[in-house]
Amino acid sequence: MEAVLAIFAAIDDPRDHTTQYELPALLFLALAATLCGARSCVDIADFAAANRADLAEIVDLPADATPSHDTFSRLFRLLDPEQVEAALRGFGTALRRGLGLGPAEGTVAVDGKRLRRGYERGRAHMPPLMAGIWDAETRLSLAARTGADGNEVAATLAALKTVSLKGCIVTGDALHCHPAMARQVRAQGGHYLLKLKGNHGPLLAAAQAAFAAAEAEGTLRWSSTEDDANDRNERRCGCVFPVPATAPAFPGLVAFGRIDSIRTKRGGKTESKTQYVVLSQRLPAWRMLSIARRHWSVENHLHRQLDVVFREDDARTRKDNAPGNLSVIRRMALDILRAHPLPRSIARKMNLARWNKPFFFELFSYVR
Repeated sequence: MEAVLAIFAAIDDPRDHTTQYELPALLFLALAATLCGARSCVDIADFAAANRADLAEIVDLPADATPSHDTFSRLFRLLDPEQVEAALRGFGTALRRGLGLGPAEGTVAVDGKRLRRGYERGRAHMPPLMAGIWDAETRLSLAARTGADGNEVAATLAALKTVSLKGCIVTGDALHCHPAMARQVRAQGGHYLLKLKGNHGPLLAAAQAAFAAAEAEGTLRWSSTEDDANDRNERRCGCVFPVPATAPAFPGLVAFGRIDSIRTKRGGKTESKTQYVVLSQRLPAWRMLSIARRHWSVENHLHRQLDVVFREDDARTRKDNAPGNLSVIRRMALDILRAHPLPRSIARKMNLARWNKPFFFELFSYVR
């Protein structure tokens, strides 16, 4: 508990000196409530009121009083998002230390997520965006950044600057296949594997031409994988080819990758797809396939959990900095729940935290 409170204490309090509740206490109450299923500031206030006696053993609360939902709402609207995001990084470091983990190694996925119902009145077309940096190996968040005016590229580049990439391979969809991303990843000591589509037409044409020529000559070496789950069978074949001298310039580019996939659903319906990627190092085809596949952990184990378990897409908090700041609290809660070794789903651990006081306190033992 002390480690979490110390991390929150590093955030500047934007309220005036007449406040009744200390900032670290309020943020801890929000995190604790979110661990137990709270989805809004009203839920957080109700949780604090219902569990006042237990929570007062951890944080200072006035006699017979707990913060109102307006107190939490106003706080999250005013908090500096960059400082809250810095707290997420500090929290991640403390959690990794408690789990005996060092800095991230292996696949680091970047991807943005819209907070679908967090838009302000008249801006339903532009809900807030959070750019996340995700350790696909440990399934823990490394960083997050609110995208100003929905600019996912700028938010991702800013978030990446705060993360050590030495020994990592950064993966991203076609939106992130641009020179600035490649240059920054290489400058920070990492490598990249980025999906290549028509938004980078000349480079895609060069990749297609290179593979077509090599295929005609019969010089490609393929590797394949096969998955049979969720009522479908999917076979993926991949190969890696060095960049020809005629390809357009791209920072650090060493090789192209190609992935052909054939998916057969129950009932016999078949779909096929060909994807291309750019690589800053020439990987074996099997490893390229594995890394490309692992990228989707950010969707399956971060975004899906935030939406299905924490109901983030239904959250109607929408004023000022509140949507992004509360999203960071949810990511902290998700990491805490995932860190506990109990072999249950995130939703079941959340229920147990709500119903079982010893388990709730045990969750924080991994943050040191």
